[in-house]
Amino acid sequence: MNEGEQTGLATMRDCWITGGASFDLAPTAWKTIADDASADEQERRLLAIAAQALDVALRPAAPKTLKRRPPLPRLALPMLPERLRPLSRAALKHAADARRKTRVVTLIASRGFVLHPMDWMPVASDQNSPDVYAPWIDWQASLDGERHAPQEKLTAENWDEFYPAARRIALAEMRRSEPASARLLVEAKASGEPAEARLALVELMRFGLNPEDAPFLKSLSADRSGKVRELAGRLLARLGEHGRSIDGGPDDAAAELAAFISEGKSGFIRRRSIYTPAKLKSPAQEKRRAELFETCNLVDLAARFSASEPEFIGAWQFGADNNADILIARMVAASGSDATVTHMADALVADGGKPALFVLHLTPRLDSRRKRALVRMILKQANYLNAINLAEGIDAGWLEWDDLSNRSALAALRSAVAGNDDAMRRGADDMLETIGFLATATTAAKLIDEVVAAGMPPAAPSLSVLRLNAALAEHQSRTDT
Repeated sequence: MNEGEQTGLATMRDCWITGGASFDLAPTAWKTIADDASADEQERRLLAIAAQALDVALRPAAPKTLKRRPPLPRLALPMLPERLRPLSRAALKHAADARRKTRVVTLIASRGFVLHPMDWMPVASDQNSPDVYAPWIDWQASLDGERHAPQEKLTAENWDEFYPAARRIALAEMRRSEPASARLLVEAKASGEPAEARLALVELMRFGLNPEDAPFLKSLSADRSGKVRELAGRLLARLGEHGRSIDGGPDDAAAELAAFISEGKSGFIRRRSIYTPAKLKSPAQEKRRAELFETCNLVDLAARFSASEPEFIGAWQFGADNNADILIARMVAASGSDATVTHMADALVADGGKPALFVLHLTPRLDSRRKRALVRMILKQANYLNAINLAEGIDAGWLEWDDLSNRSALAALRSAVAGNDDAMRRGADDMLETIGFLATATTAAKLIDEVVAAGMPPAAPSLSVLRLNAALAEHQSRTDT
């Protein structure tokens, strides 16, 4: 439509708004269509033409920067049934942050379903969602819209045909089954990736980490990225490799950190060393100690006291300084050997009490059995039940009813729900959301009945994950029959 026709159309519209006839104002081509009709029919025909012009001819043109994208990939699991979508939306809405939303997504995936894309979509940078969503993550991250991750095994030749999420999953699986092959791939290709991508690739070396990886990790000491160099040093420390400076010189951070730790003796007959955080004199010292714990490796710190990693951790006096205990636990998780991590977790969980909660910092390094043992231990201790909300990387859908009913957790939940303490009720809400993720479907259904009987409204948002959990099992039982 040219400028004259647009002007004529605007004039006709103004005429209609005021109740007048617009035939004489119409463009010549339009008059030809309506010329042989009555006056009323002329106006109707002109109105029809004007409506078509407004709907089609004046539609804004799409920007040239727009690109056509391929359809959303089909995932390996079926979509969540339509009747369960309201429950999933309610659970996602109640989840306060991305971590809790990921729990909902993981629970649904553990029962063999994926969410509808209109209810939830992973972002392009997502690295915590279940592996089944990798095609959607790569779809979000794609720019050209043409590349599709191949189904064959990842190799150096088809490396660029894989999107980042699919590549990460393939490499992680390869590190579990063929660690040497995966290492050679990372070694050959990582240097050509941006810093953040290199960091993600090197992080995958934690799967199947073994002494054969040491030469490659040592070569990363010259990497352009400080984060990559630090990560490589942490992975080397897990293999027992010391840092470059362990001579006590001015650049020896482990020696500086050791000065913040007091060594003593315990026992009358069999004297043994014990290690206690030294008393700090100022906030500046506390800040410096925290920085050193973050940058030093456990193997180097233990060496300053002529001790092995298990000996040093076994002699650490948990409970003397809460902040130092958190820092030492994080150090073990970041750079401790597998043996030290499991030794610390087993010892603290067996002893119970508040120090056992520091095992929560080790969960990324623990196997499923030890993670479950930690959760069961927390459920026994009424004073520390809220700590269960901090558990990371725990499997979904395994917590049995006996794990709740035979411990302090159920009684504490009922008491909090029935009481008038708002803080305790908020704590109970968080616990119900976490247990809704951990519980079996049977446990979820029973727990709903218990807290409703204690006074919680049946439609309370804090029960949304429990309701979804129980409903997923009901759907599976129907489809099985």
